[in-house]
Amino acid sequence: MPMQQYFLMGLLVVVLIFFIWGRWRYDVVAFSALVVAMLAGVIDPGRAFSGFGHPATVTVAMVLIIGRGLQNSGAVNLIARHLLPPLRSTEGHIGILSSVAGALSAVMNNVGALALLMPAALQSAARAKRSAAVILMPLSFGSILGGLVTLIGTPPNIIIASFRGDVSGTPFSMFDFAPVGGSIAVAGIIFIAAFGWRLIPKQKKKQITAMERFDIENYVTEVRPAKDSPSIGKSIAEIDEIASGHDAAVLALIRRGKRLRGRQTKLKGGDHLIIEVGPDRISELNSALHLMPAGQAKSPPTRFLEAADTSLAEVVVAPGSRPIGLTGEQLRLRRRFSLNLLGVSRQGNSFPGRLKAFRFRLGDVLLLEGEPEHISNAVLALGCLPLAERGLLPIRSQLAWVSILVFAGAVVGASLGLLPLTAALALAAGLMVLLNIVPPRDIYDSVDWPVIVLLGSMIPIGQAMETTGATHLIATVLLMLAGDFPPVLALTLLLVLTMTLSDVMNNAATAVLMAPISINMAGQLGVNSDPFLMAVAIGASCAFLTPIGHQNNALILGPGGYRFGDFWRLGLPLEVLIVAVAVPMLTWIWPF
Repeated sequence: MPMQQYFLMGLLVVVLIFFIWGRWRYDVVAFSALVVAMLAGVIDPGRAFSGFGHPATVTVAMVLIIGRGLQNSGAVNLIARHLLPPLRSTEGHIGILSSVAGALSAVMNNVGALALLMPAALQSAARAKRSAAVILMPLSFGSILGGLVTLIGTPPNIIIASFRGDVSGTPFSMFDFAPVGGSIAVAGIIFIAAFGWRLIPKQKKKQITAMERFDIENYVTEVRPAKDSPSIGKSIAEIDEIASGHDAAVLALIRRGKRLRGRQTKLKGGDHLIIEVGPDRISELNSALHLMPAGQAKSPPTRFLEAADTSLAEVVVAPGSRPIGLTGEQLRLRRRFSLNLLGVSRQGNSFPGRLKAFRFRLGDVLLLEGEPEHISNAVLALGCLPLAERGLLPIRSQLAWVSILVFAGAVVGASLGLLPLTAALALAAGLMVLLNIVPPRDIYDSVDWPVIVLLGSMIPIGQAMETTGATHLIATVLLMLAGDFPPVLALTLLLVLTMTLSDVMNNAATAVLMAPISINMAGQLGVNSDPFLMAVAIGASCAFLTPIGHQNNALILGPGGYRFGDFWRLGLPLEVLIVAVAVPMLTWIWPF
């Protein structure tokens, strides 16, 4: 048994390193660890994949499908339309936005809640002439805090409830999290709205346009062909192919002051070309194609990119978006959607040139140019999130209220004990599919499969740690650190440790790893395990120090122009406040 303990603890260390490193996706790392543990004989092959049928895993999937139903029916937009924030004061603006995000996150996936509210929030910030950075971090943090309030608000709550059911036979119910989680959410949102937003770096508070964010003016130039230019008579597609060899791209052909469509249009003498090229490659390109500067113009060449029949759109690479891991060349935006990729912004830095080899990540912001219909098609096909509100989804009043009633029925049924929570949510999800609120084609798209694979893989590892005694050993070490002090100090240590882990790795994985350790700590102290389990649920969900601890923080990284180090400025005092509120509330609501 000691050898199995040491093997599992060593495997856990390796998994944590890979989670923090981020080179491979967390679901791939978790599944690989499961296979290794099975091959090593630590996990029985007959039980190795039991985590995929675990109530926690199934419940998370059902919550995601129900969330898609509430979104598709317009129920969420019905709420958002009536709660658009006032623009008079920054505090009121941030307070209402964060509160709405928190309220929605209590009943649906908080990443989905943020994605739905972000375009409206950015639009309201533009009307108020406020920087996106001022509202996006509070919006993200508010949605994370809201997930603490109910069992279905965030995966860690679902995981902790299931672990409690395994230990005591009775899982936490829907609103058992509300007294402590609600207190933390209210205190956190008040702090953010009243004072916390001021901790955002001052340079981020200046409102900027898309052109300024991507520095497009310095990369787009207007040229015309010389009389002996070999490009005359060639199509735009042919010229673009030549230009690509010089890290340039032809964006448009201008004839008599009008932009012409069609990549097969041939260049004539007197035409002008709008070209995207780095300042250090302009001379090289002009020499190769015998091009000349178009001369002094009263307005910049980018005026042709904002004509009546074209649009500029900023879209963010969201969780599960198809561009993740692909290069600009592999996306083939021009061939597939007739769109130009003008630039990319990552953590506030623009990369408008040489995008062919640029590999996209979660949170990158892309600046697309083309016809509005083509942009809409591309956004849907790529799974990206537009950062401009192109009208809220149409509200189908009948279906909106039906979806709300179906969801409410599941919550009431589970709360009254008429059905287990997993069964109630599965019934609600099935009804939404039968009523076509969630079309069959949307079922699989609505589930965050990497999280499902992560849970299915990590739950058996967590169970193996318990059966081999590894969790008992870790709990003993933590209690040695707490010394002979009262249990409340051990509780505080557990909460802080869980929050620290969640800042650098996935929150669901953190909950799976820390839940059995918390139960062992309570057992060795001879006290009630409930406050310790609740501390893990809170700590696993409160990732505010880095953009990698929670998908919401990664999602706002590009649109807000934040850098990695900007999060701790607001996140650190917020986490201190959470500990200060959580510990006394835990000992009061869930006494030892």
